[in-house]
Amino acid sequence: MHVLDILEETYSALSGNKARSGLTMLGIVIGISSVIAMLAIGQGAQSSITNSIQSIGSNLIMVQPGAQRGPGVTVSAGRGSAKSLTSADATAIAQSVSSVKAVAAEVDGRYQVTSKGLNTNTQIVGTVPAYTDVRNLSIDTGNFISELDLTNATKVAVIGPTVQSDLFAAGTDPLGQTIKIKQLAFKIIGVTKAKGGSGFGSQDDMIFIPMTTAQRYFSGDQYVSSISVAAVSADTTKTVQADVTTLLLDRHKITDPTKADFSTLNQADIASAASSVTQILTILLGSVAGISLVVGGIGIMNMMLTSVTERTREIGLRKAIGAKGSDISVQFLVESIFLTFIGGLTGIVLGWFIAWVLNYLGIMQTSVALYSVFLAFGVSAAIGIVFGYYPARRAAKLNPIQALRFE
Repeated sequence: MHVLDILEETYSALSGNKARSGLTMLGIVIGISSVIAMLAIGQGAQSSITNSIQSIGSNLIMVQPGAQRGPGVTVSAGRGSAKSLTSADATAIAQSVSSVKAVAAEVDGRYQVTSKGLNTNTQIVGTVPAYTDVRNLSIDTGNFISELDLTNATKVAVIGPTVQSDLFAAGTDPLGQTIKIKQLAFKIIGVTKAKGGSGFGSQDDMIFIPMTTAQRYFSGDQYVSSISVAAVSADTTKTVQADVTTLLLDRHKITDPTKADFSTLNQADIASAASSVTQILTILLGSVAGISLVVGGIGIMNMMLTSVTERTREIGLRKAIGAKGSDISVQFLVESIFLTFIGGLTGIVLGWFIAWVLNYLGIMQTSVALYSVFLAFGVSAAIGIVFGYYPARRAAKLNPIQALRFE
């Protein structure tokens, strides 16, 4: 058979029962679009987290109380799960470790915040003036915490733009306004510039207060939740991290590094860990969506088997006038591939559109990677071949005499 003859017969066979062909393709459309959308969501999450981490700076080193649990280690990691770092440790790092640009200790926690009938639950960060240098934080209006605020433990606050929109009506100037954190009144002295990002780690959704104030009214002790260290450059980060570790081991009188009561991470480590988590999430989402592709493939096989049964006499007639088994096999295989090809293209367009809508409406950040499009298209083609092969072979093996007798 010529190619044009095969295509003409394929069109005739599939258009003869438009409803059944459409419903069969729908399974592939849903499967492909789900894969594209889910991979786009996972890729978008990975990009968002990576960008948020990198926006802080590539020279950042985080020191947290506690160490990873392991042989001989009795303190487990986790912000706030152990108390082993103090502001004196931060001062020692700033004074004793070379190639350090700035050091900022932090005391943080989540609290309910109210203002004139509005409220939000957000991250309260007690810190020092150097925080802006360490975390690349810029002030939009007003001022950041000063050394005087730190010395006097004043009740002043610097809020992020997300907090501003949560606690104040549009157009309201928050400077000089009063907010209440745990029923304590704080005066707003500044608003930070928007940096983007979402979730618990977004600096746009934080309130900054003097560290001494946080220690006096919230934590009730001299310990800090973490210490952020900014190296002078990304090239010196590893060296600074090693020097900080050595210094703290000496200050805490620990001779065995495996028993350290603190842990250090640089931005590369944090970005790598976050990337690993989001990659697993992306694979999981894609795998779940891929199940629908298998269901769609089964639907195609079911339709093609039904088609073989319905066209048994036609197959017998073709064989009786000289058609070969391979001709019959190719005909049904092309019909199966055609179904998945059209369904796959439609699914790619639909999946891309869903990802665009989610991103455009601000529901979540999405990013359609080119590899996901090729993957979805390749999978759809494979489904057409794999699930169409058995019905095609079955049609090719029909006995022409018995096929002509079929009612």
